[in-house]
Amino acid sequence: MTRQRGGPPTQRQLRVGEAVRHALIKVLARGEARDPALDALGGGALVTVSEVRMSPDLRHATCFVTPLGGGDAVEMVKGLKRVAAWLRGQVAQDLTLKFSPQLHFEPDQSFDQAARLDQLLSSSNGPA
Repeated sequence: MTRQRGGPPTQRQLRVGEAVRHALIKVLARGEARDPALDALGGGALVTVSEVRMSPDLRHATCFVTPLGGGDAVEMVKGLKRVAAWLRGQVAQDLTLKFSPQLHFEPDQSFDQAARLDQLLSSSNGPA
């Protein structure tokens, strides 16, 4: 049975997404990805991969990343996109999938949104 469009991810998508996230973290922690934007972050070891969402056919992985300790997330994502093909090959060595997923990188906005929400909640005086 296949999942309908717009529905929640399947257990398989969640499992594969988590496996891709762990493999990507291992590759980035080694600091072998060569790009000026990543070198400015210390060789890529300071990249946080918070979530990986898989497409229903498991051929595309959207990776949500943020620079650890702050930094320019947009430049970091540009650097990751430039080395995406190399990262895909490295990640494929750790996975036992029929197809290696194509990696797409997006800056993770959830931390910024949580901080804004926390600020709004702390600044409100509560109900009148």
